[in-house]
Amino acid sequence: MKRVFFMLVSTLVSVTALCQETVSTADTLRKDALNVFMSASDYVKKEIPFINYVRDRKVADVYIISTSESAGSGGMVYTYFTNDMMRAKQVKALKIGLMRYVAKTPLAQYMNINFTEPLSETVSTDKWNSWVFSTSLYAYSNSQKSVSYGYIDGYLSANRITEKSKFESYCGMDYQRDRYSYGDTSYYSTMKDYYGQVLYVKSINDHWSVGGYGYGQSSTYSNYDFRLKISPGIEYDIFPYSQSTRRIFTISYRAGLEINNYTEETTRQKMKETLAFHSLTAGVKYIQKWGSVYTSLAWSNYYFNWSYSRLTFNTSASLRIIKGLSLSISGSASLIHDQISLPLGNTSLEDVLLRRKMQATDYQYYTSIGLSYTFGSIYNNAVNPRFEY
Repeated sequence: MKRVFFMLVSTLVSVTALCQETVSTADTLRKDALNVFMSASDYVKKEIPFINYVRDRKVADVYIISTSESAGSGGMVYTYFTNDMMRAKQVKALKIGLMRYVAKTPLAQYMNINFTEPLSETVSTDKWNSWVFSTSLYAYSNSQKSVSYGYIDGYLSANRITEKSKFESYCGMDYQRDRYSYGDTSYYSTMKDYYGQVLYVKSINDHWSVGGYGYGQSSTYSNYDFRLKISPGIEYDIFPYSQSTRRIFTISYRAGLEINNYTEETTRQKMKETLAFHSLTAGVKYIQKWGSVYTSLAWSNYYFNWSYSRLTFNTSASLRIIKGLSLSISGSASLIHDQISLPLGNTSLEDVLLRRKMQATDYQYYTSIGLSYTFGSIYNNAVNPRFEY
């Protein structure tokens, strides 16, 4: 019996050590991976996982700077400039360096690029721990004798995105001040909008995820002194999330509370209130050789009165019809019955013309459609940038 017990303990210790070694190896590989400075899409990052995509060129081993210009045939020519700062490591490094030239020879069909070792999702030595911050500030002014415009926009975001979780947050402000003069009379219009949102999502598996978000706002246009929405939710993807760069079909449900303090008394004689709401959304996106299409349908309503609801349909598509001919379509339509913040009383003509206050409506839509056709030589890849700037 003792012998069996010691054998079980020995096996458990060996398995634990092996797991720790695997994690350590994966983390070491990530730290030792090539640091590349480039602007890469999500698809590129998924397809080439064996390098580190760094944002600071000072810590990069390789710079890849891409440029694109229109070719004579109507397509795009992409150019990549690389600056390799690593020393050659004997035969292996020579093979890697020669691949760009071998690719131009008939032998390229016999070459394969494989990467089999697992990589750690994060790097233990990353002082930012995968956090990414962004900020912007924009100001605009235009003035003449009878009309002047002034606009300030500020934005700040802090995000941390990994395969297992996603945290996104942002806050911003919009301030606009306009003046219109007619004769001896001047009209002034001021609009202020302050907003912020926090979103957290946790991966359960390749089809399910849970999360929640909080949203705050203060808006003169929408009649909110203060607005706070808190909503947990759950989402299911019919396709695996790992296929999201090619196709995705999600169904999500959210339910939460909305706390509102209004600037003016609303049509329901409210200055403040707390409401419960929920929403159901389905979204589909496909990217194929024939083009791409995205469609979503969202429905929401307030529990206190189910007639206070909204149904929104969004779609966009880019379709290759025949050689050289493509069709682009986009649009959105909403049935709106949930304008709980509409101020009581009639809106003045001045407010309507200057768009200083939200107006009652039971629908909203927009649409766009376009065709493009390119014909002629398919072999003209020459680039001539003269007189373009």
